[in-house]
Amino acid sequence: MSESDNKKDQGHTAHANSIIKNHMIWSMGAGFIPVPVADFFAVTAIQLDMIRQLCKVYSIDFKETEGKAIITSLTGSGLARLGARAVKFIPGIGSAIGGLTLAVLSGGSTYAIGEVFKKHFETGGTFLDFDPQRLKNYYDEKFEKGKQMAKNMEVKEKVKHEKAEEKVEEMTNQPKVKDLVKQLESISEMRDNGVLTDAEFETLKKKILEAQSKMS
Repeated sequence: MSESDNKKDQGHTAHANSIIKNHMIWSMGAGFIPVPVADFFAVTAIQLDMIRQLCKVYSIDFKETEGKAIITSLTGSGLARLGARAVKFIPGIGSAIGGLTLAVLSGGSTYAIGEVFKKHFETGGTFLDFDPQRLKNYYDEKFEKGKQMAKNMEVKEKVKHEKAEEKVEEMTNQPKVKDLVKQLESISEMRDNGVLTDAEFETLKKKILEAQSKMS
């Protein structure tokens, strides 16, 4: 393989990895949808879009029907997955299955599907010679890795969210901010009571914010 071909392959792999990561994140978001049917179709749609984009990277003709069939073969029966998600409505279970959230399961599955297609396409495969049974073990292996990656991402997002909440609380407890909030609440009440028009309210709010900015 020439150096230019090697660089081209590395470019394809990097692009494919980026596509897989993005769709993994999006499918984790879909895993929070509180309706099993919507959840199932949202994640499947995201996974199909991922396959479509991977096809473009490797110059493969995308086939939606075959793509859906392969997803079902790799992940198991769509109806079974849909039934599993119905536990969202069982009191005490919520959106978790076996200690894993649906977001983690969705993210792990999407990552694994992406890795399977990437491997198949990088070895010269197409939709015509895709054998789900031959790649099932590889999918299972990547699914376990994907679940761990998704769990780590979920924890990081939770930490970031908690830190953001702490920062907001810290800021709102400052005397200047408390005074600003009090002033804004006061003119909002005056507007609601008809003492101020909307235009007058906006003018006063602008002046208060400008004054606060100069004091900071």
